[in-house]
Amino acid sequence: MKNKKETFASRVYAELNKVPKGKAITYKELARRAGNQNAARAVGMLMKNNKQPEYIPCYKVVKSNGEVGEYSAKGGRKKKIKLLKNEGIKIKREKVDEKYLIR
Repeated sequence: MKNKKETFASRVYAELNKVPKGKAITYKELARRAGNQNAARAVGMLMKNNKQPEYIPCYKVVKSNGEVGEYSAKGGRKKKIKLLKNEGIKIKREKVDEKYLIR
């Protein structure tokens, strides 16, 4: 029998990898797409514990209000903002412009 947490985690990462270049997604929307709309905090923990940020683009996950939020990889929030901007995502006052956000 599979561990439900592992299954949810693999679905979260699979859905995150579907986010196109130039777009960001909210924790809540990512949880919904992975099968549990009430698991936004669990998605946050998965992003925080991501050991492969070069393969799993956790920097693309932002708060529901568009705020960039934290980034646990080396470089922190500044690095997250830089990575988002490198994809062409507009950010003002540490918030992602609505047109680049998947909700």
